[in-house]
Amino acid sequence: MSDPVTGRLLDNRYRVGPRIARGGMASVYEATDLRLDRTVAVKVMHPGLGDDDEFAARFVREARAAARLSHPHVVAVYDQGDDAGTVFLAMELVQGHTLRDTISKESPMAPARALALLDPVLSALAAAHRAGLVHRDVKPENVLIADDGRVKVADFGLAKAVSTDTQHTATKGVLIGTVSYLAPELVVEGHADARADVYAAGVMLYELLTGRKPHEGESPIQVAYKHVHHDVPAPSAVVPGLPPYVDALVARATAREPGLRPADAGVLLHQVHRVSHALAEGVRDDADLTADLTPVLLAGRQGDTAPDMWDAEEMATLMSPSTLVREDTVTYPAAKPPPLTPPAGSPRPTAPPREPRPRTRRPRRSRRGPLLLVLALLLVLAGGGGAYWFGWARYTSTPGVVGLTQAAAEDKLEAAGLSVDYADETFSETVPAGQVISTDPGAGSRVLQDGTVTMTVSLGKERYDVPQVRGLTEDQAQDALLELKLAYDETVERWSDTVPAGTVLRSIPATGTTVRPGASVDLVVSKGRRPIKVGSWVGKDIDDARDGLKDRGLKAEVTSEVFDDAVPKGRIISQDPASGTLFRGEPVSFVVSKGPELVKVPNVKAAGYEDAVAELEALGFEVELVRGSTYIGLGFVFSMDPGAGAMVPKGSTIKLNLV
Repeated sequence: MSDPVTGRLLDNRYRVGPRIARGGMASVYEATDLRLDRTVAVKVMHPGLGDDDEFAARFVREARAAARLSHPHVVAVYDQGDDAGTVFLAMELVQGHTLRDTISKESPMAPARALALLDPVLSALAAAHRAGLVHRDVKPENVLIADDGRVKVADFGLAKAVSTDTQHTATKGVLIGTVSYLAPELVVEGHADARADVYAAGVMLYELLTGRKPHEGESPIQVAYKHVHHDVPAPSAVVPGLPPYVDALVARATAREPGLRPADAGVLLHQVHRVSHALAEGVRDDADLTADLTPVLLAGRQGDTAPDMWDAEEMATLMSPSTLVREDTVTYPAAKPPPLTPPAGSPRPTAPPREPRPRTRRPRRSRRGPLLLVLALLLVLAGGGGAYWFGWARYTSTPGVVGLTQAAAEDKLEAAGLSVDYADETFSETVPAGQVISTDPGAGSRVLQDGTVTMTVSLGKERYDVPQVRGLTEDQAQDALLELKLAYDETVERWSDTVPAGTVLRSIPATGTTVRPGASVDLVVSKGRRPIKVGSWVGKDIDDARDGLKDRGLKAEVTSEVFDDAVPKGRIISQDPASGTLFRGEPVSFVVSKGPELVKVPNVKAAGYEDAVAELEALGFEVELVRGSTYIGLGFVFSMDPGAGAMVPKGSTIKLNLV
């Protein structure tokens, strides 16, 4: 059946997409925030739970608690709402996988790798503990690992501010949490503080180191019982060769007595840093570090003989079919802490009285008895010896060589009388190149003497150099990236005067940059030559045109200069092209004015006015006759303006003064 929530528009803002996870209280969907145009994760409470005021209040507390935490390793909570009875949270969407997936693929893993994964989890929990919040449901499913490697802790839905009014997790007979990671005090007393998160983190560390949970059973209640009555075993019992201080760290974090654990995640984080430093230095046995944890280890380990904290009647109730629930973020019946000793006045069980043995007469021994006994013993010894030789005696244990160099591992295995074979080399983010990642069979496993152990050797971190893509077409460049397990992201177009359109100019990151597999690479692709607008320069000074075109990357060429009575000298009369665009370096041709044409005024003094006028007009001048005070009617030129020899524009007016 289709999910009824998918496709809904919550609070007139969040368009709900496909479901990506489901938990005990709610389901998580990918959604689009229409108001801010971003992808988010929307957590929707399961139908029916919203009708329970207590569950709804707990769900709303998640928003308030997580919103108080601003930390790079905590999933951000953006919004909380109630749409027609559908209670939801809007949160940061982390694209990637969970720590459970990493455990399934990589565990058992090297201690350094395990601590590197636990470090950001403890950092997030430490921030919560400083804010007075307890997560209460720390488990691998609530640790998200983004595709870019970021680690974030999710689901503070069970978190509650630690105060005198909210000390108890158990309300109305239910206990909140996930059984494989429940601290003993949560099971017995229903009480949790920061040390319950420390216990769960310690269990996760054990699981990272060994690939298995410390306590398992046929039902969740049986697992919870083991958390109360049995210590978490040392990881080295499953993976031999772990440094003693790693065992001590797990023991301290998972001590059954809360007072023997680190006070909060911040203290445990400090201890993790000390252990990580010792591992990085290659220390196999740090006596001081182990000594710091050993008293806690001894004091916290009560063995498997701890007194029962439930009596038989209470255990029968707890183990009833109605209390068997699947392991998830669910609710379990909360047991009241029963007395550790039998109730006063209860009778002590007494042994039944012995019945007297009847006296019988011992029969006489047969002389054949010892002979038959010896023969029987010889047959038993022969059969047992044969069974031993063809069974256990033919086997030996696989030495631990994980983390050793290839040569050292070969020497160690050959010294144990084993042959070495190799699986395909593989990349590893935690194991340096040339060191052993794993063996088959694993360390401590039974293997036939003279048998073969297959080793997987690390190639180191899987990294690729961004290839040279300059000069390739866009399709060719994408193929080159995919061949190296790199991801093509997007194309950025740029103008280029030298590279044809559609040809790759460069990559982002640049060629030769070393990146992780799957890293996104952008391609900068040429759009070809950039067109440049010419503009109109007619009527403008030629020098201004030269400077303006030079700034644009074009050239100005003067093809001719002509006289123009209307256009001043040095101004542009016409251009080619008159408009449109050109490419860088191309010319614009101009016709530039030389100004009006100048003509030399001839000397017409003392000439008759008719001859003077004819000569001047022949040169293109206009003539104006002036009869001044000196005019007596003779008709000769007395003076002229401008004077003879002056250079004036063609068409200028020459004034002649007659006498």
